[in-house]
Amino acid sequence: MNSNVENLPPQVLRLVYKEVSALAADPPEGIKIYPSEEDITELHTAIEGPEGTPFAGGVFRMRLVLGKDFPAAPPKGYFLTKIFHPNVGHKGEICVNVLKRDWRAELGLRHVLLTIKCLMIHPNPESALNEEAGRLLLEDYTEYASRARLLTEIHAMGGHGGTSGVPQDPADGPLPKKHAGDPTKRAMGPGVAPSAALGNGANGSSTTSSSSSSNSNVVGKKKTDKKRALRRL
Repeated sequence: MNSNVENLPPQVLRLVYKEVSALAADPPEGIKIYPSEEDITELHTAIEGPEGTPFAGGVFRMRLVLGKDFPAAPPKGYFLTKIFHPNVGHKGEICVNVLKRDWRAELGLRHVLLTIKCLMIHPNPESALNEEAGRLLLEDYTEYASRARLLTEIHAMGGHGGTSGVPQDPADGPLPKKHAGDPTKRAMGPGVAPSAALGNGANGSSTTSSSSSSNSNVVGKKKTDKKRALRRL
């Protein structure tokens, strides 16, 4: 959406800047403000899912857009995080009276943010943008809460399936082979004993030496026996 900075009178921009600065310095409970120095007419926020609702534990990104007629006309609100809620459309648009017929210039942006957070606690199925969510809220709250909770876990919470971009722990990746750096163990095939793989090593030399010594003893014994036999003749 295009910026409306050039369309708003300087006095309105000064009031908006003052209010946004106050919000950033002292935000409502459970709401964070991310003002933009380049475009004061678009305010990004993050709302913590209220406890006791299917949105608890989630963090929902949202933006308020101030039109060229602000503050005579209300800002427009959009959820950037996907949410299953009767008063939030499939494109994130928010339907709440304070952004429509109940808007008054003196209400201010703080009131708008608090109203949207309250809407997460008390949805209004009578002005539903998401008709399925509105129907389930009235007819089968358990199913509504289950659907809302599922989307909260997928889109508003950190983790592998979420949108928080949590870095993966290096331990989650493939580990190197245990003996990858040991050339003697790398040469061994499956089921081969270490001593068998070291035929030319220390153990192998010891075995060969022992075998040679045994053979010499046998030859010497045969020579002695032969001499004794000749003496008897």
